Amino acid sequence: MDFDFSDDQEQLRDAVRKWVDKGYGFERRYKAAKAGGFDRTAYGELAELGLCGLYISEADGGLGMGPVEGMVVMEELGRGIVLEPFAQTLIAGGVLGGYAPQPVKDAWLGRIAAGDALVVLAHQERKARYRLDVCETTAVQAGTGWNLSGAKSMVPAGDQADAFLVPALANGKMALFIVERTASGVATRGYITQDGSRAAELTLANAPAALVTAEGLVALEHAVDIGIAALCAEGVGVMEKTLAITVDYMNTRKQFGVAIASFQALRHRVADMKMQLELARSMSYYASLKLNAPADERRRAMARAKYQLGTSARFIGQQSVQLHGGIGVTDEYIGSHYFKKLTQMEMTLGDTLHHLGEVSARMQDSAGVFA
Repeated sequence: MDFDFSDDQEQLRDAVRKWVDKGYGFERRYKAAKAGGFDRTAYGELAELGLCGLYISEADGGLGMGPVEGMVVMEELGRGIVLEPFAQTLIAGGVLGGYAPQPVKDAWLGRIAAGDALVVLAHQERKARYRLDVCETTAVQAGTGWNLSGAKSMVPAGDQADAFLVPALANGKMALFIVERTASGVATRGYITQDGSRAAELTLANAPAALVTAEGLVALEHAVDIGIAALCAEGVGVMEKTLAITVDYMNTRKQFGVAIASFQALRHRVADMKMQLELARSMSYYASLKLNAPADERRRAMARAKYQLGTSARFIGQQSVQLHGGIGVTDEYIGSHYFKKLTQMEMTLGDTLHHLGEVSARMQDSAGVFA
């Protein structure tokens, strides 16, 4: 199997890497986190690169690219621990493009591709505990539209987004809707998360909404799987940079008159970190390549990939802190922010234990060896 990237994919990677290195340095990120965790200007710069239309067809104003291109972009954004929720744009583009009726596509996809509208997934409820089939938000038909009532938690950039993709029960069955943040009956309460990004609690009280699809659970599972694949790719970028920061520190930090990188026991730790990085990278590739597979196969692949991401992220993050010593957890040092990001990633879209259970539940007679 050929794992080489095409020239176009390498050019895409190079363009995003240059923006991260030159336009999104640690100082800019640090100031953005202190100012609220979301920078609309930075998000606009991503749109200027054409990235917001990555998963949107050319007919709808996008680039019409696929999961591998999405993986390339997310890896590079991970290297810079970019705060703006770009993965949500991939989710919105993929779900609206694949499930929404044409009037909804016409209303939103062009604006998303241009960066004029940020649409985020709002699915998590307090009682769900990562289960996607648990939903208490309700939808009642009102004329040609719908009214939604309920509450969603941990909505990425929820008080800054322009609209939400919201699963709700319509006549006892889960459907997926799009709700504008400025609509009547919509209230948000924003806050900063552990890694410095922004999230919000969302409350809906007879909020007007447009139906995306009556097959809400199918669309929601697909949306979350797009998010998991993006998260795995982003995690690879975060872990790669974490390892590089750690190695650089070990080459400059001296004990007993020599760089600590010369100590064999510490070199073994770095080797183990590199191994965990490559395991996560291989599973990220696997997740991206399975993103367009049939639903059962895709869901099984995402659970495996997210489990490996959680395992690798925990190991690399903790080893990095240990190898740095006390400086590894200080807010002024860049390494602590990568550690926070990895810690939050493990808990996002299902923690490691949850996905271990998913892998077990979906295991076939072949135990996954030949599946």
